[in-house]
Amino acid sequence: MRYIYFLLAIITISFSSCRDDFKFEASTGGLEFSKDTVYLDTVFTNIGSSTYKLKVYNRSDKDISIPKIALHKGDNSKFRLMVDGMTGDVGHTGKQFSNVELMAKDSLFIFIEVTADVANANPTDFLYTDKIDFIHGNGETQDVDLVTLIQDAIFIYPNRTETSPNIYEYESALLGLDIDNKPIISENTHTLINNHPQHGNELHWTNTKPYVIYGFAFVPDGSELVVDKGARVYYHANSGLMIGRNGKLTINGENPTTNPLENDLSKEVIFEGNRLEYSFDNVAGQWFGIVNFSTNLNSIKHLTIKNASIGIYNLPLEITVNPNTAKLNIKQSKIQNCSIAGIYSIASTITAENVVVNNCGKFCVGLTYGGTYNFSHCTFNNNWYGTNQTCVYLTDFFETSDTIYANNSIKNYIFTDCIIYGSNQNELAISKKNDTSAMNYVFNNCLIKYNNTNSNPLYPPINSTNYTNCYIATNNTLHNPKFKNVSKHQLWPTENINSAVNIIEDILGNPSNNQIGAYKTITN
Repeated sequence: MRYIYFLLAIITISFSSCRDDFKFEASTGGLEFSKDTVYLDTVFTNIGSSTYKLKVYNRSDKDISIPKIALHKGDNSKFRLMVDGMTGDVGHTGKQFSNVELMAKDSLFIFIEVTADVANANPTDFLYTDKIDFIHGNGETQDVDLVTLIQDAIFIYPNRTETSPNIYEYESALLGLDIDNKPIISENTHTLINNHPQHGNELHWTNTKPYVIYGFAFVPDGSELVVDKGARVYYHANSGLMIGRNGKLTINGENPTTNPLENDLSKEVIFEGNRLEYSFDNVAGQWFGIVNFSTNLNSIKHLTIKNASIGIYNLPLEITVNPNTAKLNIKQSKIQNCSIAGIYSIASTITAENVVVNNCGKFCVGLTYGGTYNFSHCTFNNNWYGTNQTCVYLTDFFETSDTIYANNSIKNYIFTDCIIYGSNQNELAISKKNDTSAMNYVFNNCLIKYNNTNSNPLYPPINSTNYTNCYIATNNTLHNPKFKNVSKHQLWPTENINSAVNIIEDILGNPSNNQIGAYKTITN
């Protein structure tokens, strides 16, 4: 019997001691917030934002119930909320929450998203604003401001056809015929036309509005895509630009300043991913890149490519039999932070002058299966984390998952007044599968990071035939160009290296002063 009384006493004490834990008083103010204003990154019109969070603190010793948390603009607000996993009151989903409980010395999370049209924004600064109101039991209101910038844009994407209920077939493009006369098809690809009913001329990208690309935008045979100075093009995940075998690409960017510290990109053309949050500013592999099959002379000037998988992928449609050479002339351009390569070329022709490629997962420049290449006053640097990447990679073969194809034709790889540098011991890789093939590679007045510990005759300093007047950096201190800031892609040397063969302007239009690489030296 004594045991029963003891047990009842424990139960009674337990209930009486817990009773106060479940008594919530109406809040009277005094909430604290992780932010006074939540700034959502720029969004494109009618495209949803990422999710942002606000933390709300109850610093008091009382368990409280907040009578109402609501968007100030009510159900018409373009913002959406989720409060501690709750989606909102019935009929006010994402807009209003009643009697939100918050324990003493505890906190709750509010998750915030927005989807708005540019017409909803302030016409002078394109800002769309609202606030979260915290309405307390005594009538007091606390609030947190919400701010986002909305950009109007031209959206280019593959057309789709509903083949059965909720089943869609997406537009594809015919690239050409293979060696067996069978069609080569690119799926999820929109063919650009000059009289689109919504966009007008899709083959002329201007600087009046940004472009947002879903899937691949395809320049068909017989057409030319012209991109004006100052154009901004944003690519969704796995999207890109594709140039057909008889299509053509012309990018007419300009540089308005000769001072790299001014960072004026107003006339530069920029291709990058469509995630505009600051946290994605240097995330590689956000979109695929430019795929160039074109045998026409394509021209790129003052283009910046950011955060692609392969910045420019130059290759013929038929790789293994009588490849038709893809052609590219690129000047005063930058490619940075690519998950695979900045420039990857197969049996193609490239002329590059004042080009900078920085930080790539496999190689900055990969030239494979032959071709004709002439790079002058270029800066290639690779500080990608790990040790399996290199800066410049040259081969006479192309390798698939089950076959190696060697090219027996003449291959020309000419580098003049270039910098090939990076964080690894060897930043130049040359590989031959066919010892009898003519692989003509020449480095003239270049700075090359390479330590030939294996005495390989393909490399300096043993091989002097293929390397003329070159600086060979065998360690991190010898001939180090001391770039201004590699992580910020500021690749102008702060150490003089004056031995250039060709005296030309640098990437910004400054006299080069005998400087090798894309930038002249800036010592301050």
